[in-house]
Amino acid sequence: MTILVTGATGSVGRLLVDELVAAGAPVRALTNNPTRAALPDGVEVARGYLGQPATLPAALAGVDTVYLAPLPAYVEDFVRCAQEAGVRRVVVLSGEPADYEAQRDPSTWHYYRIERAIEAGGFDWTFLRPGQFMNNTLDWAASIKAEGVVRAPYGGAVQTPIDLADIAAVARVVLLSASYSGQKLMMSGPEGLTAPDQVACISAAIGRDVRFEELTPAGYLDRLAPVIGLETAQWLLDGFRMMAEHPMKPEPTVPSLLGRPAVTYCEWAVANAAAFLG
Repeated sequence: MTILVTGATGSVGRLLVDELVAAGAPVRALTNNPTRAALPDGVEVARGYLGQPATLPAALAGVDTVYLAPLPAYVEDFVRCAQEAGVRRVVVLSGEPADYEAQRDPSTWHYYRIERAIEAGGFDWTFLRPGQFMNNTLDWAASIKAEGVVRAPYGGAVQTPIDLADIAAVARVVLLSASYSGQKLMMSGPEGLTAPDQVACISAAIGRDVRFEELTPAGYLDRLAPVIGLETAQWLLDGFRMMAEHPMKPEPTVPSLLGRPAVTYCEWAVANAAAFLG
């Protein structure tokens, strides 16, 4: 039966399409921009978007299993359309904070809103819960190129960043096996790292000195709030604080499901060195 990959132009979804094609699975890719997606030959294209529910019935026709990209504002529309189409399984790209969100006001739910709706929809489900993406540190590229510096709060906060390719590979394994139904799979990279640790990996990868400067919480908010809004900036700051107080530890999901080690941050830095070179 056909697997629908939503968000097929996105960072994880596009990699997942390649994973499924390599495995010989029948794939339908949901994308508003097939040209930009540059999908492999043989992939069926469904033009549309989760945020445009009217495009979903045609995309879901004849589909047994769906990889669901996270778009909480439209999850109820997806559930309705998937139920009507007879979809049986949904594998959700959720996030590590889902259980934490569940303890807070429903107005703040993001990943948990999606998980709750999929469970209530009666599907066989698996929730993929990665933590921070390694790619998030591409945001440091501008200051590295211009000044050779990375500025962030809570320099002692320990994260376990994960490579997008590892997320996509795990998603492929889960989509092709029913044995993971009902599981919430925490996912991480192979090591706990502080921001200075990550900066050291980038410095080695590009062959240039890059220094780390720790921002005060107030200084971080002053820099970021005008760009992304105070609420979002405070949410990110709270995450750094929590990781400083409760260091994250690596999860075994990637090596367990893939039979190989997860990609390290230093390996990722080498592969993405060009992004930090000006």
